[in-house]
Amino acid sequence: MSSQNAVLLSIRPKYAQKIFNGTKTVELRRTCPRVQKGNLVLVYVSSPVKALAGFFRISQIIKETPARLWRLVGPDAGISKAEFDNYYSGAAIGFGICIDRVRRLNNPVSLEWLKVKWPGFLPPQSFCYIGRPKVRFDSQAAR
Repeated sequence: MSSQNAVLLSIRPKYAQKIFNGTKTVELRRTCPRVQKGNLVLVYVSSPVKALAGFFRISQIIKETPARLWRLVGPDAGISKAEFDNYYSGAAIGFGICIDRVRRLNNPVSLEWLKVKWPGFLPPQSFCYIGRPKVRFDSQAAR
């Protein structure tokens, strides 16, 4: 992924809240977008919130077997071991996107507004790439 792009991740509300309050510092994925350390990740909070709520930078990407991934990042993933095992059931490899410099938007951007501002926008099932020129943030973004 070019440094001129960002990736938008769809994240369930309970996990997004944990990212924003600092109790989840690793985002788990079965499939990892083409990202690298330093890339910008936009956090789209899925239903029922349906809004772009903030962003973070990637500090590291970990690619491991699920068993090893749990040993490395389990306490930082914001989920139970049972949830982790269920999520990675049948997977040979898992990814941990390590979260850095989290910012929550003071005013989350609703799905309706995103569709107006970015014609053709549909919230991704998992992730999508966003061109950097489309990305503009409120300078009042909160921690």
